[in-house]
Amino acid sequence: MIETYPSSDADTAADATPQPCAALPASTRPGLGLPGSPWTNDPYADALRTGRGPLYLRRLAPGAAGAGELLPLDVARWCAAPDAADIGVLLRCAGPVLDIGCGPGRLVAALAGRGVPVLGVDVSPEAVARTRRLGGTALRRSVFNRLPREGRWGTVLLMDGNVGIGGDPVALLSRLRELVRPGGRLLVEAAEDGIDERLLVRVENAQGRHGRPFPWARIGPTALLQRAGVAGWTLTDRWTNDNRHFLQLHRPSPTPDELPLAPEPRPTTTPRRATRP
Repeated sequence: MIETYPSSDADTAADATPQPCAALPASTRPGLGLPGSPWTNDPYADALRTGRGPLYLRRLAPGAAGAGELLPLDVARWCAAPDAADIGVLLRCAGPVLDIGCGPGRLVAALAGRGVPVLGVDVSPEAVARTRRLGGTALRRSVFNRLPREGRWGTVLLMDGNVGIGGDPVALLSRLRELVRPGGRLLVEAAEDGIDERLLVRVENAQGRHGRPFPWARIGPTALLQRAGVAGWTLTDRWTNDNRHFLQLHRPSPTPDELPLAPEPRPTTTPRRATRP
């Protein structure tokens, strides 16, 4: 039987706003007349509804010149059926599975179709709605907020550049270690090797319509492995498929020395039988 999870907007609205992970400059803080919100309003929602781009992350800081200023987002692939590289990841999933930043839900729907218990999590209402329309279960919530089954997930997915969430890979990887069970795994997609940067970006379409700035990160396999070690993960596999780079990380089971000590039994006493004088 496929396990189900709470998914109504009424249940999740209070937790839908991501917790702040990095301070933004005063000129880019929310509430200063900037349009939209990161990942939640147009143009991202429009791109998910149509299933195509172009859509970009515009680099705002640190500064970049020329083509590096716009980072393309592969919306068409996200909205299509899983490709060969995706399937290689799905075959490594041990349920139950938590897909962080599930987007339009292609991986959630594919796993659900195979009978694997799976939940998608995303801050975008349109992403959650599209995942549900595909037959998947999704929750509108940030990974840094309370989530179901904390510490009991068999596999956590971090695909399509989502290792950038929050702009601090160590903080994100540490949070994911709290979500997966001992002995569980994290399947993460990395950028090209040699990349290791923390950015301030915004989502923007070809017409220049955009949401507000937010912190992000881009990190390749070598740098990601170093951060993963700091966060308590160990590497069990590493591969490349169609120029996409993947790592399988493992949360070690605690050693006997790390297990909590059982409380010492309280001494029991037999009450004395009253004697007659």
